[in-house]
Amino acid sequence: MKKYKVGMVSLGCDKNRVDAEIILGRMSEQYEITNNPKEADIIIVNTCGFIESAKQESIDTILEMAEYKNKYKCKMLIATGCLTQRYGKELQELMPEIDITLGVNDYEKINEYIMNFINNDEKLIEVNYSDQKINEGIRILTTKSHTAYLRIAEGCNNFCTYCIIPKIRGKFRSRDKESIIKEAELLSKSGVKELILIAQDLTMYGTDLYGGQKLHELLRELSKVDGIEWIRLLYCYPEEIYDELIDEIANNNKVVKYLDLPIQHISNNILRLMARKTSKEAIINKIETLRKRIPDIVVRTSLIVGFPGETEEDFNELTKFLQDYKLDNVGVFKYSQEEGTPAAKMENQVPEEIKEIRERNLMLVQQEVAKEINELKISNIYDILVEGHNGEYYYGRSYEMAPEIDGVVFFDSEENIKTGAIVKVKITNCADYDLMGVVVYESCK
Repeated sequence: MKKYKVGMVSLGCDKNRVDAEIILGRMSEQYEITNNPKEADIIIVNTCGFIESAKQESIDTILEMAEYKNKYKCKMLIATGCLTQRYGKELQELMPEIDITLGVNDYEKINEYIMNFINNDEKLIEVNYSDQKINEGIRILTTKSHTAYLRIAEGCNNFCTYCIIPKIRGKFRSRDKESIIKEAELLSKSGVKELILIAQDLTMYGTDLYGGQKLHELLRELSKVDGIEWIRLLYCYPEEIYDELIDEIANNNKVVKYLDLPIQHISNNILRLMARKTSKEAIINKIETLRKRIPDIVVRTSLIVGFPGETEEDFNELTKFLQDYKLDNVGVFKYSQEEGTPAAKMENQVPEEIKEIRERNLMLVQQEVAKEINELKISNIYDILVEGHNGEYYYGRSYEMAPEIDGVVFFDSEENIKTGAIVKVKITNCADYDLMGVVVYESCK
């Protein structure tokens, strides 16, 4: 079957990316993998279905790839991911260009279904809602070779009123420590230096398997894996961050001092409507605690503007919070009215034009905050994980920067540096989000 080439277009979050890598891993023994869909006999679109803009991007991408049946080599179009889990049958009926539709719990069947289509020319759909899995297995990494995402849990029990994820991904369930450590060891042997731990909520790791929060213990074990230099944490709900975890982050040299806290808002009125299990006062207290106990901590968050019932006062409160607490990295999103969520039925939906104004204004505030923070970094020296060369400068990331969502550091070097090396860079200038510098001495790891 190696005569068939498979191409993948994966959309959405890093958890979806890991699914895509597992799908490619499952197919790699039977098919040749190509990163150019124009060369592919089989094209897979791994969709996102979280918010309206993501759904539209997924649909547009499916239609674009369907054109490859006429323009290029494509003979089979497969749709997977969150959008298919959410709208599988409806999606295939509306888009007959799709030959195989698989939900997020059915990826182990992909090779079987492909063969069935090849032999019988039979369109297939499989969307399983009851048998919830954690997708695991050999992966074909789609990240830089020195960085990999490591999923430690799947699903979510928070049931925020705006979020459809629990209905798509199911209840929260942890992977066992042994399988996580084994995967980390395999990734390290392949050249990975940075592990980025992901789940809907990392802080709940172990509560279902081990009777309590065990993320701190998992971090301790992962830090023993030879070759791993950085361990980064994404998506830690602030109300669930506990003392042992803070101590582990503070004292473990391999755990980078970086946390992504999905706060979403700061107004108690909006937090209550969102069914968030926290308050403005608790969030501020947690940020202050983290900064006191981990002096070099970098805090990233995501915020939603235009949630139903958000008043000018609520928005102004959020703006002042950003100005006062100066978070290092912030993503701002307009509220998306998603069917099947409680918030979609709420009164006082905010008009789209007001959402857009608030999104723009809040990002302008954060732009000023980020520039102010970056100016304070001039003359500092950082370990930089080298990502590549753009023809003029090398570029990479410090511990303060997660890939693709935060800034980068551009720097000069008189010597050639390999991608994946870690070097010392002195910061000489800054932009709103990026930094510029020069290698002061090279301490490659």
